[in-house]
Amino acid sequence: MLIALFVVAHLVGFYSSIDAVMNTRTAQGAIAWAMSLNFIPIVAVPAYWIFGRSKFHGYVTLRQDTDSDLAQRWRKLRKGLEAHRFTDYQIPEAGRAAESMAKMPMVGKNRVELLIDGEATFGSILAGIDEAKEYVLIQFYIVHDDELGRKVKDHLLAKAKQGVRVYYLYDEIGSHDLPETYMKELRDAGALMHDFHTRKGPGNRFQLNFRNHRKIVVVDGRTAWVGGHNVGDEYMGKDPKIGRWRDTHVRIEGPAAVAAQLSFVEDWHWATDQIPELDWNMYAAPEGNANVLILPTGPADEYETAALMFTHAINTAKERLWIASPYFVPESGIVHALQLASLRGVDVRILIPDKSDNPMADMAAASFFEELAAAGVTFYRYTDGFLHAKSFLIDDLAAGIGTTNFDNRSFRLNFEVMAFVSEPEFIELVQDMFEADFASSRVMEAGEFDAKSYWYRLGARLSRLTAPVQ
Repeated sequence: MLIALFVVAHLVGFYSSIDAVMNTRTAQGAIAWAMSLNFIPIVAVPAYWIFGRSKFHGYVTLRQDTDSDLAQRWRKLRKGLEAHRFTDYQIPEAGRAAESMAKMPMVGKNRVELLIDGEATFGSILAGIDEAKEYVLIQFYIVHDDELGRKVKDHLLAKAKQGVRVYYLYDEIGSHDLPETYMKELRDAGALMHDFHTRKGPGNRFQLNFRNHRKIVVVDGRTAWVGGHNVGDEYMGKDPKIGRWRDTHVRIEGPAAVAAQLSFVEDWHWATDQIPELDWNMYAAPEGNANVLILPTGPADEYETAALMFTHAINTAKERLWIASPYFVPESGIVHALQLASLRGVDVRILIPDKSDNPMADMAAASFFEELAAAGVTFYRYTDGFLHAKSFLIDDLAAGIGTTNFDNRSFRLNFEVMAFVSEPEFIELVQDMFEADFASSRVMEAGEFDAKSYWYRLGARLSRLTAPVQ
């Protein structure tokens, strides 16, 4: 019996190693998987089929159906957005590349509002829900049944009882502890609530490594919210173990809201096989002069769009590149791009938490310090609570606010979304936000990592090796 099990394990390991060689992104990864799958298949085979995939194949197949209702909707929407397209780029190459990645144009006539921390973000979102006349689309990675979760639910229940359609999408892994009673109450009121359904399809049964990390709210196709907050009391700074929660969202009113709406509908279609009837008209915001590009990214993309996005931002910067992220575990290509940016005179600053909610990610981030600091990159460790914001600033040209962390998981395994805004007033507000955060941070000093204990440095290097699945 043991001999038969041994033979079967090695046969499955051999078959899996062929798949790894054919599909693993890097040569180093392919070699590592192939060796482990052939030498320790009992451990490596389940690990590979859960953690080894970098493409969400079912979603890819869905996108390839160019005759589907969703594909036709996308083509019509793009044509409509072209009427609002912003073309006066100060750096045309940067604009064209960003639009190519998004497969959407940057559109003008938007009104944007920077929302700093939980009170401002959920005050704005709940007020927007209360003003809904036709429908509310709401999508979060984490939804808790706590004070904030119940407040969001109560506002949605009130609108559902008024006849407003509610579509609520959550990630089943991020929201694993959400009780059925929470969902039942909304469904009984007529709201539609569904998990993202990561394991949908016969080929995805063991697919646990992908996450839908997007946070999107859209009201009536006119207003959208995108950013780092989830639905939970900790995001309001009410978790005594975490303390103050420093996060950022953006409210967008105008034509760009329908681009965020399309991202939601694509996820909803995957989860439910349905396309809701929504308003796809483009409404210019009163006094709106912001140019906005919505960029959804994920493991169903043709390219590694999130990694390309950050590489593009780094290479585009001429004077400054300020990045805020709770997790900083980039790949070597992006590390090199950051070094080159700093060496050519760009003011490169990386803002990360001083104390992370993920010890492995925190140690991995520390391991990058010396090699980047040597090139002139400055690391700031935020000390006034936990920094969870995902934002960046490129010169005086564009600011990015969204859900994408500066790590391999967000670059390759998560479904994410970023909003890029080009408007002088908004960029100035983002600059002020960064400067306030820098003032609440400590600058990492040369030799700080090397001064750590041998075991800490070893742990940091080992944590760095696990970056693809952190």
